[in-house]
Order: sequence, then C-alpha cells, then structure tokens
Amino acid sequence: MPDTAERLIRSTQELLWDRGYVGTSPKAIQQHAQAGQGSMYHHFAGKADLALAAIQRSAAELRAEAETALGGRGTALERIDAYLLRERDILRGCRLGRLAQDPDIVANEDLRQPVHETFDWLRQRLAGVVADGVRHDELPAGLDPDATAAAIAAVVQGGYVLARATSSPDSFARAIAGLRQLLGAISQHRQ
Repeated sequence: MPDTAERLIRSTQELLWDRGYVGTSPKAIQQHAQAGQGSMYHHFAGKADLALAAIQRSAAELRAEAETALGGRGTALERIDAYLLRERDILRGCRLGRLAQDPDIVANEDLRQPVHETFDWLRQRLAGVVADGVRHDELPAGLDPDATAAAIAAVVQGGYVLARATSSPDSFARAIAGLRQLLGAISQHRQ
C-alpha cells in the first residue's frame, strides 16, 4: 500500500480532476486517501501545498505520456498520430486542461504555473516534431511549426470540451479525425 503522502497526492489528483479546487476540500481528500487530518498536515502545509504537489504530479504524468508518443519512432506524422490516438479518459477531460478552466487555479500563480509550463512544454515539443517533419520533407517548407503545434493542442483540448458537452467520446474522435485528415492533406501538398 502506498505511503500516506502518496495516497494524499493521488487522492488530490483525482478530486481536482473531478471536482476542481473549490470542490476538493481537505476533508474530502482525507476521506479519499483514508488519512487523518494530522497525517495530511504532517506532510503538507495545507490544501494549496497539497494541490500544488498533485498538479505537479499530473503535469509530470502528462509530459511522460506525451513524450512516449512524440519521442517514439516513425515519421513526424506517425508520432503526432501516436499522440493524438493515445488512450485517454475522454469524458473526464484532460487533467490539466480542466485545471486551466478552474478560476481558483488560474487566480493562484503558484497553482497555475505547472499548468502553464506543461502546456508550454507540450506546444514546444509538438513544434519540434512538426519542424522535424518540415526538415525531412514530410510537411511543407512554409508550415509554421509553432502555429501548427498550437492548433494541435487546441484541437485536443477542444475535443475534450466537445466530448464532455455532448457526453460522447465520439465528439472527441471526430475532432481528432478532422485534424488527422488536415495534417494528411497538408503533407500530400508539401512544396
């Protein structure tokens, strides 16, 4: 069984994902983690400190998952496809994307920072893969890697929103299919 600090972090990750910052009370965290109040405050200064640890963990996990796909073998489009098609809990949304929409997270610079840094890392990582595609003549020379990376990230995040709004993963799948079709068309018309 994981130690108390680990259970507290994991529980906070889950609760933040499902309930947001305001809905994640210390009591709910303690109940979910099966930990007492004393244990929580022994390991963390308070809710914000524990939330920061949980957000940093979620950010690290998202980076690792994205890197597995984007850092794999294959062409740039194959690596982007691996990222786009990786397994996700679509109806729950993106762990960090949900936090980027949480007004209490956005208002707190310390809590917002790992969310911002991770999305910035993702955009840069995607831009690097797109630039590889341009360099290896898989994608047109005039394609802007940064703008394309931002569009890829936006479609993924928007796909989560559409899926949640319709309570259907099909909305996410259609957004991803459309993006893949556009990227494929772009690659066929390279200069």
